[in-house]
Amino acid sequence: MGTLVGLGVGVGLLLIWSAFALPKRPDDARSRKPGRLRVLLDTAGLPEVSVTGVLGLSLACGVVLAVVMQVVSQTPPVALVFGVLAALGPTLILSGRARRRQRELAEVWPEAIDNLASAVRAGLSLPDALAGLATRGPEPLRPAFDAFALDYQVTGRFGECLDRLKARLADPAGDRVVEGLRIAREVGGGELGRLLRNLSGYLRDDLRTRSELEARQAWAVNGARLAVAAPWIVLLLMSFQTDLIQRYRTPSGTVVLVVGATLCVVAYRLMMRIGRLPTERRILS
Repeated sequence: MGTLVGLGVGVGLLLIWSAFALPKRPDDARSRKPGRLRVLLDTAGLPEVSVTGVLGLSLACGVVLAVVMQVVSQTPPVALVFGVLAALGPTLILSGRARRRQRELAEVWPEAIDNLASAVRAGLSLPDALAGLATRGPEPLRPAFDAFALDYQVTGRFGECLDRLKARLADPAGDRVVEGLRIAREVGGGELGRLLRNLSGYLRDDLRTRSELEARQAWAVNGARLAVAAPWIVLLLMSFQTDLIQRYRTPSGTVVLVVGATLCVVAYRLMMRIGRLPTERRILS
């Protein structure tokens, strides 16, 4: 009995050790979902930038501004608050860039799809029609399709080239186009023209509706941003007046800063969530 118990314990310890010590299979690494910052970089059109680089830049911005504010105000709580705000700066810039890029791609996708449908009707093969968008397509999409043309010329594997194209685009509309082309390639292209026309019409209608809603809610979004930024602009101006800013060195002043920062973050997030339009999710990414 003791032998069996010892054998069972030994096998269990061996399995635990193998789970942590042995290298993982490539399939496990591929199936792991990328982090939010990695997705944000891809959506912003910066796949060559590493997550570590962004985190390092954020840390450097926070430390530099905290040191500068400490020298100017001689108040550690104020310096810490501005250091945290500066550390969030790169992520906020990336978010704005990602939103602008998605808006820009949404505006040009209908034109690209119409160009692709015309090429297919003219008798070009599907890979050649896609490669032609590198020269005839809208300017924002040309680099991605240029890379697709090079990939297909080198490998000749249409499916793998579509996967890499979808990863470069990192766009919900691009996902629908790519998957529709993949299905058309596998089962036959008899309905490809109709699919492209329907998709182009849907994207145009969606873009028109979204543009109207964004124009109507722009004042609310800008008002929320101004309301959040105003107290910190006032605090920055107060930092140059030593007799006023020194009051925040006390415990009560620190509590005021912490509570104010928390309320600003909560209010801004709540305002943006209430006024946010529904965002389209990527499919099969």
